[in-house]
Amino acid sequence: MIRKQVYIKAHQNALLKKRAGELGVTEAELIRRAIEAQLSAGMTVPKNPTAWEREKQFIFSRFRPSKQDQGRRWRREELYER
Repeated sequence: MIRKQVYIKAHQNALLKKRAGELGVTEAELIRRAIEAQLSAGMTVPKNPTAWEREKQFIFSRFRPSKQDQGRRWRREELYER
């Protein structure tokens, strides 16, 4: 393991001691778990509102009826007559 020294605020220290005691682990172990959880969660792709708007417009364009889709020109019975 690699030794690191960090500065934390007094209220963070109190919370760290309390939570480590509740879990029955050392403060260092709790810090390691928090780092691991944060880095694992941080692997998401950043959101791009412009890309979403383009995608939304594409989706909506697929729902618009085309000239071909404006009513069918056949009857169900015609399918059986073939």
